[in-house]
Amino acid sequence: MEPLALELPADKVQRVASELQCHPTDERVALRLDGEDKLRHFREYFYIPKMQDLPPIDLSLVNKEEDAIYFVGNSYGLQPKLVKTYLEEELDKWAKMGAYGHEIGKRPWITGDETIIGLMKDIVGANEKEIALMNGLSVNLHLLLLSFFKPTQKRYKILLEAKAFPSDHYAIESQLRLHGLDVEKSMRIVEPRKGEETWRTEDILEVIEKEGDSIAVILFSGVHFYTGQFFNIPAITKAGQAKGCFVGFDLAHAVGNVELHLHDWGVDFACWCSYKYLNAGAGGLAGAFVHEKHSHTIKPALVGWFGHELSTRFKMDNKLQLITGANGFRISNPPILLVCALHASLEIFKKATMKALRRKSILLTGYLEYMIKHYYGKDKAETKKPVVNIITPSSIEDRGCQLTLSFSVPIKRVFQELQKRGVVCDMREPNGIRVAPSPLYNSFHDVYRFIHQLNSALDSEIANKK
Repeated sequence: MEPLALELPADKVQRVASELQCHPTDERVALRLDGEDKLRHFREYFYIPKMQDLPPIDLSLVNKEEDAIYFVGNSYGLQPKLVKTYLEEELDKWAKMGAYGHEIGKRPWITGDETIIGLMKDIVGANEKEIALMNGLSVNLHLLLLSFFKPTQKRYKILLEAKAFPSDHYAIESQLRLHGLDVEKSMRIVEPRKGEETWRTEDILEVIEKEGDSIAVILFSGVHFYTGQFFNIPAITKAGQAKGCFVGFDLAHAVGNVELHLHDWGVDFACWCSYKYLNAGAGGLAGAFVHEKHSHTIKPALVGWFGHELSTRFKMDNKLQLITGANGFRISNPPILLVCALHASLEIFKKATMKALRRKSILLTGYLEYMIKHYYGKDKAETKKPVVNIITPSSIEDRGCQLTLSFSVPIKRVFQELQKRGVVCDMREPNGIRVAPSPLYNSFHDVYRFIHQLNSALDSEIANKK
């Protein structure tokens, strides 16, 4: 991945503070950054939860009319306001014309998924024929592994990172068992170095170089769900393919978060969900990518009617004419109500562009990092203040929106105190609170407010210990 030629976030924060003649932690810095943000109006495209509507809220600690501090888009994105409109369009069409809805309207039910693929291509960096919108992530991962994982006596391993998301881990385990392989011998897990929580790219590449002749498939996350580390996709892909491996990625925490160039990077296959950064709602329509170089060589192991060419699909002669490209992997007709939700979100991404979102995200998360380090860096331990450690890599090329935080005080108490104060984030075992300001709907003032509430939460925890 190319280095990002931008003013470093800390330098920008300090420069703005100097111009305003105030301290970098002053609220005026956040307000200035918001004033300069050309994407700030996209917040109005979403419903932002109010403090009073959050189940864990303590109304004595907040203004109930204020917007919540929603920093959990890495787990579940907010609802675009147009979702309801698009759903009502299809429900109205169903009510008024029944089966005719299959062929009529801006989202004909037979090709509803295909009508929005064009909105996805720039988000993942692929040609339209390389993308299929279908199923859920785990189903797509299984379908792809059934086609790409063809173990031989010599080449039978699948390489993945330690503490992979359970979707990946379970899929790999079951695929290995499906082929009658010993999981312990065939599942090659790459651990970080002892005492470190994130992976060094050189260590991953070293394993590939040393053991690549026995590896059939490399399957990594694009962005690791716990640490927030953005893996070097092009380097891993190049190294794996040089050793004869197929290389795929689970992009659940990468899509809509970081810039992706799957086609240009030569990635063999990938899959993703749409309810995190893509804001398509629970169980939203997932996606799959198959590089065009495999169009005539890699076929779906399981075939369905919607993998058949539309032009002859309704001849019903049971003579398969498989669609070339990723859409040949489709099995069933598209769930049009899920298409609606994804459509509403992808239109926003089209207007905002991933390049502009990534630029804002770097500054937004960098500002968050600056504020945390100022108040709770390791150098503050002498003041008897709690220490907040950022697990996520500090290099902007190696992370997206998310910072994973660990604490020198009991994490569950901190999490509960944040929830009471209207901070929507999440806690993941063993010791991480994940905070992910999304550039589509979060502001720099949200970050300022988060730090204020974090200060309050930690002060409360200290007071409770006395």
